[in-house]
Amino acid sequence: MSAAEDNDTRKGLSSGSVGLLGAVVIGMSCIAPAYTLSGALGPTAAAVGTHLPAIFLVGFIPMLLVAVGYRQLNRAMPDSGTTFTWTSKAFGPWVGWMGGWGLLAATILVLSNLAGIAVDFFYLMIAQLTGREEIADLASNVPVNILTCLVFMAGACWISYRGMETTKKVQYVLVAFQLVILVWFSVAALVHVARGTAAGGIAIQAEWFNPFGVESLSAFAAGVSLSVFIYWGWDVVLTINEETKGASTTPGRAALATIFSIVVLYMLVGLAVLSFAGLSDTGVGLNNPEIQENVFAALAGPVMGPAAILLSLAVLSSSAASLQSTFVSPARTLLAMGYYGALPRRFARITPRFQSPGFATVAAAVVSSLFYTFMRVVSEDVLWDTITALGMMVCFYYGVTALACVWYFRRSWFRSVKSCLVNLVCPLLGGVLLLMFFVQTSIDSMDPEYGSGSQIAGVGLVFILGAGILLLGVVVMFTQFLRNREFFQERFETTELPVVD
Repeated sequence: MSAAEDNDTRKGLSSGSVGLLGAVVIGMSCIAPAYTLSGALGPTAAAVGTHLPAIFLVGFIPMLLVAVGYRQLNRAMPDSGTTFTWTSKAFGPWVGWMGGWGLLAATILVLSNLAGIAVDFFYLMIAQLTGREEIADLASNVPVNILTCLVFMAGACWISYRGMETTKKVQYVLVAFQLVILVWFSVAALVHVARGTAAGGIAIQAEWFNPFGVESLSAFAAGVSLSVFIYWGWDVVLTINEETKGASTTPGRAALATIFSIVVLYMLVGLAVLSFAGLSDTGVGLNNPEIQENVFAALAGPVMGPAAILLSLAVLSSSAASLQSTFVSPARTLLAMGYYGALPRRFARITPRFQSPGFATVAAAVVSSLFYTFMRVVSEDVLWDTITALGMMVCFYYGVTALACVWYFRRSWFRSVKSCLVNLVCPLLGGVLLLMFFVQTSIDSMDPEYGSGSQIAGVGLVFILGAGILLLGVVVMFTQFLRNREFFQERFETTELPVVD
């Protein structure tokens, strides 16, 4: 990353193709609120009980603090490599490479989950349309599940391959639809509670918002790790910075707007679901293990009646939309790693017609498909455990990136009160909190009872997934070092760029 390269971050991508609204829509699409809540409400409630709203708020705080750090780094260097590029500049190539790997691992995990839940709701929707309940069971048929998943993955890859213009047009429709349905579902659930016709019928209480009421530190850390997962994806608006109008300013604004919009929506839906369903371990109660992987599938009928199919369609469209938009992050990270020599140069190839990272997009699709196929065969609890492992990966690379901001702008800490807040206090607190959650969850996840309860040789599958993925990153990094040492031996500038406030 020479000085000349630092001044030329345009890698052949379509610059200026996305505005502020488009960036926010893509950010919300990547977060996929309908899909995310369907998969995370159950595990989070199982961990923290009625303190679900409090954990949602606690998870929001480090996200906001980290987003401030991302905004500062993006103002200094709008580069599609984001975590990889910024941590390389702050801490050197080795830390930067692992930061990039953390982002890639997180996106591979979530792509697998997105495809899996899209399959579930696809067959559920067909069953509801035809009135044949047995069709929904096709999602449990491993060969059918895997084949359908690969079809979804291929479709999302094709749209992403066609560049940001196509991505943007698709996301406007899909995001608007799922937001309307989620608000409708939440209002309907609260109406049931008010009328006394709810399954659980728990009145909303102030104690639900008290994070200190969680029974243990382990439960708190597990809940926060899961809540981090539900916010994950907002940083996609930074990875498209080279394709955004106002590359140094718009992505940061879009990130903050996305996070604030999402937390409002999550509080509405979370309160509605908790109040309606309660915490019973039977029926639609959130502690029922039979519904925890797919809460909306169980709640759609009781809450929305004949319109239940719309919620299924919303989750399907949400997962499909996010499946497509999530390709943006790994593709552009791989592009940047190839561009700077951290990976083979072929990852930096741009498709001339669409001005998109074609090779990197296809590579992300292939790896995600193989991972999902393997995990689906190995573990029936793949959804639960990969969600938890995803939370660990997100805490890791978000935390490292936030600390990169702190170190990168160290000469600016005390130039003004504002500079101290945005360059030191906010990213430091956010980064430390997330890395603490990462360490605590890593320790807890070694317990075979953690997550789904799946284990290998007495060690929890969640820990094996998380630690195994990071160790694999180390192996790949050293392999690349032996093949091409130029990137790892280059001297990186570790002083701040000329942006202070």
